[in-house]
Amino acid sequence: MRRILIRSGDVAIRARLLATPTADRIWEALPISASVQTWGREVYFRTPVSQDLEPDARVVVSKGEIAFWPDGDAIAIGFGATPIAKRGEIRFTSKCNVWAVAIDDVDQLKGVYPGEQISVVEADNDDQDEWQTSPSTSRRTATRRPTQQAAMCSSGDESGSAG
Repeated sequence: MRRILIRSGDVAIRARLLATPTADRIWEALPISASVQTWGREVYFRTPVSQDLEPDARVVVSKGEIAFWPDGDAIAIGFGATPIAKRGEIRFTSKCNVWAVAIDDVDQLKGVYPGEQISVVEADNDDQDEWQTSPSTSRRTATRRPTQQAAMCSSGDESGSAG
């Protein structure tokens, strides 16, 4: 099973990749490093990946689902209401492909601010039991490939419009 680690400062979130074309493209592009942008209770960041919408792409996601926003070539992680959300939902501005599910609590992303660096790396799979039993404060990293830099999302809209 493919797993990643998303890290920004003291925040570290492990996630399990789904069997989707988007997950495959992101996996092949690892490691990814970028500058974070926020939009309400969403963090997003540009990737070197481009991917079309998948048949099951959607605008509303569940907490813990990690999405790819094709309109911005960005990974988007919602952990609460966005400016256009209806009560109790996580709503992006346009359809996104869900490609991974967080193992750890995405509420940690409250501590990530615009402009901070974020990275996505292949996580160590040496100890399967640790993935099932370790606390969400795990700070494991993987450094198997050289880092690729991704530019900050530039939508030309300083209001922070996001996926």
